Amino acid sequence: MVPKPGKPINDVTSYRPISLLPLPSKIFEKLLLQRLRNDADLSAFLPNYQFGFRAGHSTIHQTHCIVHEIAKSLEEKRFCTAVFLDVAQAFDKVWHTGLLYKLKTTLPSLYYLILKSYLRTRFYRVKYNDSYSTCHEVLSGVPQGSVLGPLLYLIFTADLPTTDHTTITTFTDDTGLTAIHSDPILASHYLQLHLDILQAWFNNWKIKINQAKSSHVMFTTTRSICPQLTMNNVPIPMRSTVKYLGLYLDQRLTWSTHIKTKRLHLNLKLRSMNWLLGRKSQLSLANKLLLYKCVLKPEWTYGVQLWGCVKPSHTQIIQRLQSKILRPITDAPWYISNLTLHHDLHIPFVVTEIRRLFHLYHQGLASHHNTLVAELAVLPLIARRLKRQWPTDLLNDPLYD
Repeated sequence: MVPKPGKPINDVTSYRPISLLPLPSKIFEKLLLQRLRNDADLSAFLPNYQFGFRAGHSTIHQTHCIVHEIAKSLEEKRFCTAVFLDVAQAFDKVWHTGLLYKLKTTLPSLYYLILKSYLRTRFYRVKYNDSYSTCHEVLSGVPQGSVLGPLLYLIFTADLPTTDHTTITTFTDDTGLTAIHSDPILASHYLQLHLDILQAWFNNWKIKINQAKSSHVMFTTTRSICPQLTMNNVPIPMRSTVKYLGLYLDQRLTWSTHIKTKRLHLNLKLRSMNWLLGRKSQLSLANKLLLYKCVLKPEWTYGVQLWGCVKPSHTQIIQRLQSKILRPITDAPWYISNLTLHHDLHIPFVVTEIRRLFHLYHQGLASHHNTLVAELAVLPLIARRLKRQWPTDLLNDPLYD
């Protein structure tokens, strides 16, 4: 058990467990998974909207689907009301009886018997410092950190109910629901109907939703408000910004909250690494650049395929930060220009890097085996009402060439 920073030490929820699994079990799971892939088409068991733990699927693909729906609703002056659900202890609370039922109806009988033996009569004990608890039988959940755990969870949640008036997106247990309509009351009505259906499904399969940590966001450029949504008769908190898969989505999809938050995180990281990247550091220039590219740069490049279309004043926030980092790395005096620093260090400017990363991302969309991802490459042109840019506009940007 690892204590969470800033939490009371006498509270059980203040500790984060790290699961240590036997190596022979992991080897066996890898062999079994490979054999299972050869004997069964696992992708046929999983819905297209589930992107978690699937080859060729990423959080950017998933978020891009939601961003396109939001952008379309904003341009068409419609209301996009969305709910992002928080599943409480998703992997730890998988109902074994329900999971075995779905495995029996999904996989060949031989694999069902093997996985039944794999799940049953498992025991665990907890170590804290030098103390050990007694052994207890695992009565629910799939082993975290195991090879088969993610696949078992995906199969357990593969039959989430859907409706014709809403869109569902899931990345493992991160679940998002959206409904779009010109009338905010109808948009919320359709979403509430889907939530009621989901609540019955969650109750049936013993899955608990944490309403307090879930979010209800309305994406619109108007001042109208959609009616509040509930789940299990508990109101879902309405928020102006939501963090979904590491990206901050605000009500008008301006990405300003995301960029400001990333800037704060980078400032904290840069401050903690000043002894390595500062002017007094004894590290070589090559190692300093390596630290920047491996630790700091991925912090702001994550999701640029989506937020890179923001107005120049926002990208300049990141550009100024990159220039601020490169100057102490090289111990450059004040009269050396930022252009010279970037050129001599072979570090592209932020705008250039955005176009490059979007180009690589867009190239892989059309040939993707998931139709939801492939459709992102040939999205119909959105009727333009706002003086805004969207991710697809990066293809037509003169700087892109």
